[in-house]
Amino acid sequence: MKKILSAVLLCLSIPLCQAADPRYTVVTVDPARQDLRLFLNDEAGQPFKGFARLQAWLQGRKQRLVFAVNAGMYHPGFAPVGLHVENGKELAPLNLDDGRGNFFMKPNGVFVLGKGGAAVVASSDYPAYAARAVEVRLATQSGPMLVIDGQLHPRFDPDSPSRYVRNGVGVADGKAIFVISNVPVTFHEFATYFRDTLHCKNALYLDGSISSLFSSALGRADAAAPLGPILGVVE
Repeated sequence: MKKILSAVLLCLSIPLCQAADPRYTVVTVDPARQDLRLFLNDEAGQPFKGFARLQAWLQGRKQRLVFAVNAGMYHPGFAPVGLHVENGKELAPLNLDDGRGNFFMKPNGVFVLGKGGAAVVASSDYPAYAARAVEVRLATQSGPMLVIDGQLHPRFDPDSPSRYVRNGVGVADGKAIFVISNVPVTFHEFATYFRDTLHCKNALYLDGSISSLFSSALGRADAAAPLGPILGVVE
């Protein structure tokens, strides 16, 4: 009985990997049962920059990384461009400025984990969301939003020639659904997959060319580019 129980707990601890569409790798994380965290720097203030160093740092604390993706966008020095909340502490403020590039394609948004579970909210709505005593544990800002209350971002062109490997996160049934494309896709294709296949009413773009995924279950550990903020599931 003890062995059976241990096996069940192990299954629950591994993020669920799905492959319904060969263009995408999908990993579902249940924050109610899994320890989802946001990382940027070690205790000396040095950025992790990638999964290998984060994994080694956790192993030194008798923990292990079972899943991770790049999180919010960052400046050349690895500082977050927008909001970064780690372990309930705000390390970088919400950025509502206008500018050029994907981050500033309004509406942009925030992936947040609080008392009410995981959520993706538009950046302009975040202050009111956080004020509703949701006890924000982690939050990372990026942009653009992919899906907003069931609608695709208004600036996405179905005929756009711009194709990149992309990754993002949506929320459905209280779970965080992380997706990375296995082939270059347009914003419109990527957002449509979140809305129509994964049934996410809200989803957020994380990044393009640096898109990276770590999964012990898949035997995958991307290391193509240095990373800033990292979202990871820890045991």
